Amino acid sequence: MDFKISELQGFTHQIGHLVSQMDYARKTTLDAVKGLTTEELDFLPSEDFNSIGALLLHIAAIEKGFQIEIFDGRTPNQQEMAEWGDPYSLGEKGRQNIKGNSLDFYINKLEEVRQRTLQEFAKLNDKWLYENRLWDNNQSNNYFIWFHVFEDEINHRGQIRLIRKMLSVR
Repeated sequence: MDFKISELQGFTHQIGHLVSQMDYARKTTLDAVKGLTTEELDFLPSEDFNSIGALLLHIAAIEKGFQIEIFDGRTPNQQEMAEWGDPYSLGEKGRQNIKGNSLDFYINKLEEVRQRTLQEFAKLNDKWLYENRLWDNNQSNNYFIWFHVFEDEINHRGQIRLIRKMLSVR
C-alpha cells in the first residue's frame, strides 16, 4: 500500500483523494483488530464502554447511514433500523445485542458497506463533493460528510486500541 493521498483510477481527482484517506483509515483500523478472538471482540472493560466488535459495527453503521441519507435521499426504513439501529446508537442496546460474532463477520460488514460507497463515488464528480447540504442543523457539503465518516472511524480506532491494551493487562 502506498502512503500517499493521490488520484485513484476510477474516481475523479478529489474523490480519489478522499478515497485514499478512507482507505488508509480502514487499513489502520483493520491492523488494530488483527487476530482478535470473539471473546476479545466482546470484552467490555467497564459497564459504560462499548466492545471492540460493537465499535467495528458502529463504524459500518455510520457509513451505511450516510449512504442511505445521501445516495438514497431518505431516512432508514424499519428493516434497516432493525439491522443497523443498535450499532449506530451503541449504548446499552449495543452492549446487549452486539456480541458473539467473529472478526470475519465485522470485516465482512465493513467491506460490504464500503463497496457501496466506492460504487457510488465512481459515478460522481468533484463538483458533487462541494454541493451544499444541511447536516446536524449546520451548513455542510458532501466532502465534509464523507470526511466525517472516516474521522469517526479514526476516533473509534483510538478506542479500539485502548481496549486492546486493556485486554493485554487483564
